[in-house]
Amino acid sequence: AFGLYFPRKEYSENVYIDQPAGTPLLRIHALRDSHGEVAHFHLCQNLIISRARSHENHWFQIREKTGLLYLSKSLDREDFNMLSVGNWITLSKVMLYVFLSPHPFQEKECDSAMRTTVFLSLINATAPACSSLTARQLCFTEMDLSFHIKENKPPGTFHQLQLPSVHHLCQNLSISYKLLAAEGMPFRYAENTTGVSVTQRLDREERERYELIAKCTVREGFREMQVEVPFLVNVLDEDDSPPFLPNGTDTADAVVEFNRKEGTVLATLTVYDADTTPIYPLESSRKKYTGTIITDDPWISETFRVEHIFDEIHFSPNGSQVRGTQHEY
Repeated sequence: AFGLYFPRKEYSENVYIDQPAGTPLLRIHALRDSHGEVAHFHLCQNLIISRARSHENHWFQIREKTGLLYLSKSLDREDFNMLSVGNWITLSKVMLYVFLSPHPFQEKECDSAMRTTVFLSLINATAPACSSLTARQLCFTEMDLSFHIKENKPPGTFHQLQLPSVHHLCQNLSISYKLLAAEGMPFRYAENTTGVSVTQRLDREERERYELIAKCTVREGFREMQVEVPFLVNVLDEDDSPPFLPNGTDTADAVVEFNRKEGTVLATLTVYDADTTPIYPLESSRKKYTGTIITDDPWISETFRVEHIFDEIHFSPNGSQVRGTQHEY
């Protein structure tokens, strides 16, 4: 078991000068490896300003049980100058690590193996007026809506469409969402929370990628704006299916004639693996399956060898393409 995991490798958000303490910035989600797990989030109290520098975090905090990242202290211009290392710039990027555990975190515990990265763009200006923002800015962040969900794991909520910072700032606007998906897709949108959930265990060997559309409608008086963006879910493999023979034959007859040149192919055997794709470096894939001649005759061992080549192939269960590997011996 791998335990709880993040459906995204990284998150990003903008932070403006003088946004008040308590302003929600973004919500981070976790998915379970097994039933009964409860996610706990923890923020390490260091901001990474550059690879060589870090600074103690006085401005950001996360709610341990909900994953809501928020401003615990207003960021003023003096703070911005300090975090931008004294450079006269309009934008400074800092990085935070959010850690995940099925148990409550102990104070200053920052060595959990499971973490995700949050990139914050500190903007040397006050937050723009809601009326000046486009529908795209009001509805979605600059992040791609792309997620990774492990196969064979319990269902759960993995994203919230509503932007906490915009919802907090622009309460006079009506912003609503829809998730457009083909019938039968294993995802659900909850209008009351704007949360998107996977509703059943996924099987990568049945489908490796789901392509949906997130649609947002912004209403201000009689004015209405709409925007749509791709919403992609990739299914991560668990290596849970055995390799198989394409025609059920696990034996190949080899006829050896005299005067065959070195390198002559005498027999071939093909094995398919729907679970994995060729891994680089290639030696990693080569070691997974080995070909061996079983013999006590040293002359046979010296005269014949098994060569192993493999390539990526595509299977098409239920009309969708799934990657796999074809091994030839």
